[in-house]
Amino acid sequence: MDLAFLHPLYEHPGPWASVYVDTSRHTEDTPHERHLTAQALARDLADRGADEATCRAVRHALEELEHSSEPHGRALFARAGEVVLDPPLARPPLRDSADWAPLPHTAPLLELAGEDPVCVVAYVDRRGAHFVLRTALGRQDAGGVTGRQWPVHRTSTADWSERHFQLKVENTWEHNAAEIADALTVCQEETQADLLILVGEDRERRAVHERLPRRLHDLVVEAPHGGGSRLLDEDVESVRQAHVRQRAERELSRFLAARDPGEGGRAVEGVPALVEAAREHRIDELLIRLDSPDAHREVWIGEDPDQVAVRRTDLKTLGEQRSWAARADDALMRSAVATGAEAVAVGTAEAPVGGLGALLRWP
Repeated sequence: MDLAFLHPLYEHPGPWASVYVDTSRHTEDTPHERHLTAQALARDLADRGADEATCRAVRHALEELEHSSEPHGRALFARAGEVVLDPPLARPPLRDSADWAPLPHTAPLLELAGEDPVCVVAYVDRRGAHFVLRTALGRQDAGGVTGRQWPVHRTSTADWSERHFQLKVENTWEHNAAEIADALTVCQEETQADLLILVGEDRERRAVHERLPRRLHDLVVEAPHGGGSRLLDEDVESVRQAHVRQRAERELSRFLAARDPGEGGRAVEGVPALVEAAREHRIDELLIRLDSPDAHREVWIGEDPDQVAVRRTDLKTLGEQRSWAARADDALMRSAVATGAEAVAVGTAEAPVGGLGALLRWP
């Protein structure tokens, strides 16, 4: 996950309110329920020590979502009476939550807003194709292409006089498949889509797939269900989720390979080693298993992102006189944002040990 959008959170000192709210349920009572949720989360922040102005800003921002049709949820990060960042979520949180701490609690974004693969769904037939851009937040028209309109249907006769006509039909199909493949290639370049999903009859899907550039072949999935059916929606979501899992698995495999002593220490795990790497700006990609033991572990931070230590006395040794206790995952996320590193949520309990690890820029 590219963390650049989190920069505004680290341009101001804390403490911070971090709120995650589910907006996926839509019923007749939703506005009233969300009003009650806004009040309850604001009270939670007040109970945790948040100032009145920040509680009020969070409550007002949540109340503005009472009639929202957002399909998943929203995160809110606020301080000093102002909501600084409120990204939409790509999937709903398990529960509504509110935290008040020296640093914003951003690690859940890796799972809730991090990987949102962009899909182009191409509805293909013999006459052309229509493209729809799909993300977790909805869909929008992405254009299409109209090929030759005649002839596109074969005749049932086997008479020799029809052979020339049948050949023209074949040529029309091939011409249209090539035009669709060209248009889909342009669409992928313009949208930077992570996945291309082909919908249509088997022969038409295959014809387009075969004519796409080789560099796009790994992005293509042929959907078994067509039209605008519920089954197609399930196919698209299944493909998107598989893409997320595969990306996390690839990064974990890279980490495990780099952890091998023969690779010269290009990966580390455990809070002490990660804190040292963060201070030296060596983290290239942070791996976090959410709610793991090390993610909750207390570390000490100063005002700057590279001022992080396992013990408070270590910060004083580094010359930092002011310090605060913070969660390890939040402190490392701040360091990653400041140094242009990326981060990914991993789900396995085996690695990294303790739940936090990193691929390094240099050993």
